This record gives sequence, structure tokens and C-alpha cells, in this order.
Amino acid sequence: MSRVRRKAGTKEALLALSPPLVVNPKANRGNWQGFFNNNNKIHIELGMGRGTFIFTLAQRNPDINFIGLEIKEEVLITGIKKTLDYSLPNLAYVWGDVNDLSDYFANEEVARIYINFCDPWPKFRHTKRRITHGNFLDIYQIILQERGEIHFKTDNEDLFEFSLNMFRAKNWGLKDVSLDFYRDLPLDNVPTEYELKFVEQGLKIFRLAAINI
Repeated sequence: MSRVRRKAGTKEALLALSPPLVVNPKANRGNWQGFFNNNNKIHIELGMGRGTFIFTLAQRNPDINFIGLEIKEEVLITGIKKTLDYSLPNLAYVWGDVNDLSDYFANEEVARIYINFCDPWPKFRHTKRRITHGNFLDIYQIILQERGEIHFKTDNEDLFEFSLNMFRAKNWGLKDVSLDFYRDLPLDNVPTEYELKFVEQGLKIFRLAAINI
């Protein structure tokens, strides 16, 4: 996965949003509960976009600590600014790369990972860039607690099939696998911005939960 080139003034703009932006996430590796000043579970979202999903989860679940990770600085800035008028001590943000997750989180430090509508990288030569590729699953398995979960949603059927095969090849447990998530939508579903757009277009949403066993 290529790194995004930083634009002039981006660092300064982001630093102005600290907190809730975590300026040096590597310094909290192994001590995120200390950062939040509690012993609550840590849930992270990879590629949080404009942050509606994780912000809503944090509002609904004050007894869980949430961290949104995003590499695209302009998107991250927009997402953080939307939440500044709210006092959510259980929500933090990281400007970072999924490739560096093991630098941000220690072994078994995370209870749940959310992956929502990630880039499908449809070309075969880009397969390893898909963040449900086995190489990434190996990283997730290390930072996740035993029985920790990955909750994955996508509108891309090919990516979903690929991801299912990856999870099975890596011996993850699977539950709540849905080929049409909105057919039997759970009442507690929290949609992302992309999810709402896709549903309005009549597209199917694919969903699964994978268990670190």
C-alpha cells in the first residue's frame, strides 16, 4: 500500500485537532487503556473516512474505547471537526497506515476491528493491497485478543468472496455471514456514509464477523 503524500500545512492542521487526534500513537502501544484512563475494551475502525460510523458507536457505547484510523488527511480532518462539539472521552483518532498497526497496538490489545467498504483493489496484481488479504489478517490476529472479532462490510461481491476465502484459509471462525445484509437488518446496525449511498442505489451489502480462534 503506497503512502499518501503529505500536503503543505496538513501536519499543522491536524496538530490543531489534538486532542482528540493522537499525535504519536506509537507511544501508546501497549497502554491504550492507560491513555483512556480505564480498563474498557478497545475497538478500532480501519479507514474511518469521515467518521460517522465510529462516532455513532462511541456515542452509543460509552463503556467501550473507540479509535478511528485514517490515512487520508483531508478526510480525517473533516471527520474530527464534526465531533469537536461533543465530549466523548471514549473516542480518539489516529492519522496512520494499516501497514503500521503492529506499531500502534501491542499483542492482544484490541477486542474488535471494523472494516467498512474498503478499497476492493479489483486488479489481480493489486490483490495484496486488499486489507482482508492474508498478510493483513496475520497482523490483525496478533493485535486482537483471543476470540476478538473483525466485523467486515462491503458492497463488492468479488471482494467479499475473496475475503471469505482468506478468513477460511487462515482458520478464522465465521459467524453472521450475510449475502444481503439489509434483507434481515439488525436493529442495532450503524451505517456508514457509503453504506447509505449504496443502499439508496439498490446495491446489496455483504457482511460477516470473523473470530480470532
